[in-house]
Amino acid sequence: MKVLFASAAILATATGGAFAAEASVVGDWLVKDGYANIRIDNCNGKMWGIVVWEKVPGGTDDENPDPAKKKRLTLGMPILLGLVPKEAGKWQGEIYNSQNGKMYSASISLADENTLDLEGCLFTNFMCMTQKWTRVMTPPPNMLPLPALKSSANPPAKQTAAKKGAAPATSEVCLRVADEATALEKASAKK
Repeated sequence: MKVLFASAAILATATGGAFAAEASVVGDWLVKDGYANIRIDNCNGKMWGIVVWEKVPGGTDDENPDPAKKKRLTLGMPILLGLVPKEAGKWQGEIYNSQNGKMYSASISLADENTLDLEGCLFTNFMCMTQKWTRVMTPPPNMLPLPALKSSANPPAKQTAAKKGAAPATSEVCLRVADEATALEKASAKK
């Protein structure tokens, strides 16, 4: 009987270690209420997330307090913004809520390999709420292509495919984050 418990303990430890080493927040996630999929990727050591599918296509950022952004499409828009590693398996930064146009402090971590815990707080670690997002295994059949990038300096991800032995292609998420930053710089320069 002791051998059985010892074997179970070793197996549990080995399985837990494998999960920790292999599981990642990178990927597509269906938000809690099922109205959007968010694609998360690591861009230069920070986690970013963009909207890659909407249940009701054609959404715009109407609630944004910046009048220049009110007509931007929510499809392709960054919402998880520059999350940095806080502790093992946990990333912390900001999230933009297009439903009310507000920014919140946020953290993400995995509950298991197919469930992401998103904690949003009104202030850092104050008045927090956790949502569970589900990993998307198969893209929705009605998934539309993302809108064109604003900056012509950033080619679409399919055109940046890496050649054998070259650096890997930049992900769609990272291209859109860079494109958004370029647009903000241009807008600031005009003011």
